[in-house]
Amino acid sequence: MSWASSEVVSVFVFLLPGFVAAAVFYSLTSYPKPNEFGQVVQALVFTMVGQAFTWIILGTLEMLIWEGFLRTEGLEIAVSVLSAVMFALIAVYISNNDIAHRVFRSIGLTKEDSYPSRWYSTFAQNTECYVVLHLKGERRLYGWPEEWPRQPGKGHFKVIECEWLDEDSDNNQAVKGAETFAMLVRVEDVEMVEFIRAEFDDWE
Repeated sequence: MSWASSEVVSVFVFLLPGFVAAAVFYSLTSYPKPNEFGQVVQALVFTMVGQAFTWIILGTLEMLIWEGFLRTEGLEIAVSVLSAVMFALIAVYISNNDIAHRVFRSIGLTKEDSYPSRWYSTFAQNTECYVVLHLKGERRLYGWPEEWPRQPGKGHFKVIECEWLDEDSDNNQAVKGAETFAMLVRVEDVEMVEFIRAEFDDWE
């Protein structure tokens, strides 16, 4: 029993950098977490990267300060965790800014982007737009989307400087006296999202 326990602890310690890095990655991106097998695979990938950087860093330190350098297991684990986390932060930046896929699109290798869904990519690529939320019951809410759900099926829109639009007007004119500073709208109540490249004053 003690042998099995020691093996489990050894595996956990080995994968620790990867699990920490994966937690950082998913906390800073909108990607859904994979199943348990997928999480182990990703932890293994992050761990391998962390181990590679650990060998490079500690090997460099050994060459620079050979005398008196003490390479311990705790030091290796700490450097491996930090290396894996740094790699995860780089992966977060690349994913959230569509960098890798942008390069691949420019050379014709793909037409996809780095975002987790078309819903998310549309909002990410239209950050300088006002929106009109077409709600159930033919109501329309106009405003600035300060926050929006990561997924189309759950969550809330936080719309600021918002106004209800006149249902009877052919033009998008705000209903007088209906201005509200901020409003939370359930995504389940939204049937369509319209992106508007216009100044707020143009709608008054």
